[in-house]
Formats: sequence, structure tokens, C-alpha cells
Amino acid sequence: MPIRSRPAAPPASDLLAWYDRAGRDLPWRVKGGHADPYRVWLSEIMLQQTTVEAVKPYFAKFLALWPDVKALAAADDQAVMTAWAGLGYYARARNLLACARVVAADFDGRFPETEEALRALPGIGAYTAAAIAAIAFGARAVVIDGNIERVVTRLAAIETPLPRAKPEIRAVLDAMVPPDRPGDFAQGLMDLGATICTPKSPSCLLCPLAERCVARARGQATAFPVKPAKKGKKPLQSLAFVLIDPQRRLLLRTRPATGLLAGMAEVPNTVWAAERAGTENTVMEVAPVPAEWRRLNQPVIHIFTHIDLRMDIAVARLSREVPAPAGMRWVPLDALDAEPLPTLFRKVIEAGLRALG
Repeated sequence: MPIRSRPAAPPASDLLAWYDRAGRDLPWRVKGGHADPYRVWLSEIMLQQTTVEAVKPYFAKFLALWPDVKALAAADDQAVMTAWAGLGYYARARNLLACARVVAADFDGRFPETEEALRALPGIGAYTAAAIAAIAFGARAVVIDGNIERVVTRLAAIETPLPRAKPEIRAVLDAMVPPDRPGDFAQGLMDLGATICTPKSPSCLLCPLAERCVARARGQATAFPVKPAKKGKKPLQSLAFVLIDPQRRLLLRTRPATGLLAGMAEVPNTVWAAERAGTENTVMEVAPVPAEWRRLNQPVIHIFTHIDLRMDIAVARLSREVPAPAGMRWVPLDALDAEPLPTLFRKVIEAGLRALG
């Protein structure tokens, strides 16, 4: 029996029945109804490039500190960056604040309901606008995230590699989205991709759309989506300085307002470059202050989206107080939790403090 190159659009009822029965219960969700736009927006921004389990405690913390968009709009920038620290992709936190302030100032704290208006807000792209419109306002929107891409490319056996396949994915999905419960439909597809139609070991026997899946019929589910060859990550190196003074204060500074980890706190470190920074003979030449620096044998390795970073660590303890160099500051060790330190520099500081004893 020949296999169709494209399936008939599966009825939304199949997916919605499965979602009602097996969909995940998440703190920002309201099954069968419209969720709070603030919670939907906050969760969607946090979930970009991050897992659900990692987001849950951050989501709860933000709601406790800033229960609505007006409260977040009035928040101190550093307090928000500190609360975000560890979640990664810090431009999201800056956009979060910028968006909250626009919604509070221009819309009296009410998110606009259309995709077009939502996309005009800071940090909200096509996917996030569609998700908010569908989930919070019940608009019939075509919502496409990574999980949904995987489900749809398998359903239709779309052989065009990503990202060129996006128009085909949108066309197939547009024929599937129901006029009723579009938000639950989108979240059902997300859950299907996250729990059943997984990247490496899809549970096709449990899938409510299995009978209409062309990739499954071909025995090729894991062949989709087709992806272009991966580009190698850029290896970079740096040397970080962990310095403690007699009052048990740590030397910190703030990163530039633009670029990777913008506006976050860090210990002084050299420019991230392809060559190894600060050899044993030149550590003093690049150190922030004169001291008896000791270079550790174990670097911190941190993986970013396009960068593999090796950060070597030099440590020192001052015997007397010295003024902080320009652009830097002394911070008591027991006050570090209030600093917006990303995971990379928390790891560096922990390693340095262990070495100093």
C-alpha cells in the first residue's frame, strides 16, 4: 500500500483528548481556559533555551517577588538580574524588564491581545507572540517551538532541512489548528514533543497521532526533523582572578551593558581569546592588583551556544586593604547572593575560594 507524502490533517480532538488526560500540570497553565497573560509571558521568556524543570523554581521566585507586570516594571534592575542569575541567556532578563515597563506604561499593565501588537513589545518574537495570543487570549495562532517542529516534521515527513523547512511546517500546522482551544492545542503539541515524540526514542505506540504519522509509517521517525550539519563551536580561553582582602571581601566588577552576559557581575578576567591568557610569567602583567598570585591547575570549562570557554583561575589573598581599581568593587563574601553572578562566575568563585581555604 503506497504511503502518502503528506497526511490528512489530524483532528484536533485526538490531541486535545490526550492533552486533557496526559498533559503536564505546570504552574503557568490553565487547561480548558485562558491563562494569566503575565504568567504565560513570564514562563515563555524563561523557557527559551531552558528546560521546564530548570524554570519552575525561577518562575515561583519571580511570582513571589513580582506578582504582576506592574510590580516587575517597578523592580530594580540589579534585583531582577540577581533573581535571574543561573538561568542563562541574560539578554532575556533585560528584555523582560524592558517589556514589563512598556506594558505598564503604555498599556496600563494589560498585555495586548493580538500577535501583531505583542510582537512590537521588547523581547517578544513570532513564537512568543503566537503562544501568548493562543494560550492567554484564545486566538487561533500558529505556535511553533522546537517540540512542535519535531512533531510536525514527523507527521508530514518533511525532508527539507531546518531552518528552510519552517514555511512547510507552518503550512501543515495551520491546517491542524482548531478555532476552539487553540492554546490547549499548542500546549498539547508541546507536551507531545516533550514526552512522547522525543528526539531519540519516540514512544510511537502511545502517540495519539500515530496512525496519521508518515515518518512512523516509513519506520523513519528519528530521521526527522532533518537538520543541517552542525558548525563547530569556537574555543576560547581566559584567565580569571579570585582575590580576597583581609575583610573577606571579593573583588568584582560589572560586565559591559552589551554582549554576552551583559550587565552581570564577574570577577576580573582577561579578554576571551583563542590563545591561552596570562602564562605563568605574565600573570602579574594582566592581574587587577599586585599580589602573590597562584595559578590553579584545574580550569573551569563552560559551554555557551557558540563558544567553548576554558577559564583558568589565579587566586590570591591580600595581607592589607587596598582600594578597588577603577570600575571594580569589593563585595563581602556573605553578600554575594545579592550579586547578579552568572553560573560561570559562581563556579569560578567556588573553585577559587576552595583553593584559598
